[in-house]
Amino acid sequence: MLTATAGNGYSALPAPSPSPAPASAVFTPATETAAHGAAQRWWRDAVIYQVYVRSFLDSTGDGIGDLAGVRAGLPYLRKLGVDGIWLSPFYPSPQHDHGYDVADYRDVDPVYGDLAEFDRLVADAHRLGLKVLLDIVPNHCSSDHPWFRAALAEGPGGPARELFHFADGRGEHGELPPNNWRAMFGGPAWSRVEEAGSASEDPENSGGDAQCSGTPGQWYLHMFTPEQPDLNWRNPAVGADFEQVLRFWLDRGVDGFRIDVAAGLFKHPELPDSPDPEADERTRDSVNPLAWNQPEVHQVWRDWRALCEEYTAQDGHDRLLVGEVSVRTPSEQAAYVRPDELHQAFFFHLLTARWDIDTFRKVISEALTDIAGTGSTVTWVLNNHDQVRTVTRYATEPGGHAGEHGPARARAAALLMLALPGAAYVYQGEELGLPEVVDLPDEVLTDPIFHRTGSRQHIRDGCRVPLPWSGHASPFGFTAGTETAQPWLPQPTWFAEHATDRALADTRSFWHLYREGLHLRRSLPQLGEGSLRWLESPPQVLAFVRGDGLICAINFGSDPAPAPVSDAPLLASGDCPAGTLPGSTAAWWMHSPDAH
Repeated sequence: MLTATAGNGYSALPAPSPSPAPASAVFTPATETAAHGAAQRWWRDAVIYQVYVRSFLDSTGDGIGDLAGVRAGLPYLRKLGVDGIWLSPFYPSPQHDHGYDVADYRDVDPVYGDLAEFDRLVADAHRLGLKVLLDIVPNHCSSDHPWFRAALAEGPGGPARELFHFADGRGEHGELPPNNWRAMFGGPAWSRVEEAGSASEDPENSGGDAQCSGTPGQWYLHMFTPEQPDLNWRNPAVGADFEQVLRFWLDRGVDGFRIDVAAGLFKHPELPDSPDPEADERTRDSVNPLAWNQPEVHQVWRDWRALCEEYTAQDGHDRLLVGEVSVRTPSEQAAYVRPDELHQAFFFHLLTARWDIDTFRKVISEALTDIAGTGSTVTWVLNNHDQVRTVTRYATEPGGHAGEHGPARARAAALLMLALPGAAYVYQGEELGLPEVVDLPDEVLTDPIFHRTGSRQHIRDGCRVPLPWSGHASPFGFTAGTETAQPWLPQPTWFAEHATDRALADTRSFWHLYREGLHLRRSLPQLGEGSLRWLESPPQVLAFVRGDGLICAINFGSDPAPAPVSDAPLLASGDCPAGTLPGSTAAWWMHSPDAH
């Protein structure tokens, strides 16, 4: 029963009545105008597992994960209880940014398999009831893409160059970049080309000019690396081609797309100087207001949504568009998930929130007010392939002192996320409690951020190390058929403690916490989509009610606090005696409205 009357600091949970709770405390989702039946709206409260293909499971023994490895791992994911998978890019690519530099959007890189293997993967996933999302990269392509090669060969003024952002340089001889923008991954956002047809070297060490033996020519824009030229979405040929790319994969049975850099695509038409040109480079985020979040991008998402609705009309099953929308505020993000645009966008404000009760409550409330208010559902995420893993990220106590709370806090945050209304994404290895690998030697690092800047700050290799599946030594079952093949990134010896076989055998593991949370989320009507009401609670405890009586509470402090319910919880992230909520712990309880 609820024990508020015992003086434990919680407000009593009232029985249902016609009088609503204060608007500031109750969040009820708006009804999406384009909503169909419940079966069709599977995405609104789905839990999707992000597969970083290169690091999931290697079926060939070359040390690199592949599509056949993903297919072999599908029963594991079904047993975990997720609703679908999002595959990182597997298209043909020179791998300067591990697939986010696409040379051909309509094929599979041989290192990952072929189209026949992809078709088998989709078929097997659907037989297991799993949806399949692809990662689409529309902001930029590879410098090996046929379009870009043609642009280099064609020379200034030709139509091939209009597919990208080519411009003459400033200065007496065009030796200066067209504007002062800096690339997110370091260095100038412009590289100069030789008009003989080959791309220049990186201009960073030559004052912005190219190291070349031919005639220096125009400059081209790349907001990430020189190997990733930005496409010019003001040219209608770009949008027309991407429509055909989407149709190519939708016709092969995919259930939707995760859209990379969804606040990108369009730049300010005049490409003026930025008042803070180093902002993107400094933050490793899309901050430059002249390069990101331009109003024209919304028409692209309306067009893509209409295309998805066309396929939905054929068979009654929704195709999902979920965007990587990195903008400053939840209200700005809400503009991307209006009923005729993207279905969802990742809510990164929870991912970047520091371990603090006020910060968590603020970002959750803003999401439920601004994003759910559009008729969409919030898409919660705590980890992905670009961020330090929560076990390591949360291992810092308030005040900046290193602590040992990372695993407990990561477990508690996971249970909190799974209790929130909306959808959730889980990054591979999150369910194993994997920490970040922070001590990879410089010589094995592959992140272009490191190679562009020479700095280890913000590098992403540490969260991309291949998964440990079994055994006591590398490759930990990651590479099939051999114990001697080396994974593309080295696995530390302590990965043995987190191997999947151990996690499945230990009922107290991260894996079992995620599996039990996912099972309850699917079986309890209070979870998934629906309303949330905050409870007044003791200091350092964040508590809320979902639906008709499911209570979630999380203790952000280090000391135990009274629990909101005197009974033992349905599920807890750690040891949780009846009536007590220990520090760095979250738990769920069921409360009957008649038991107050």
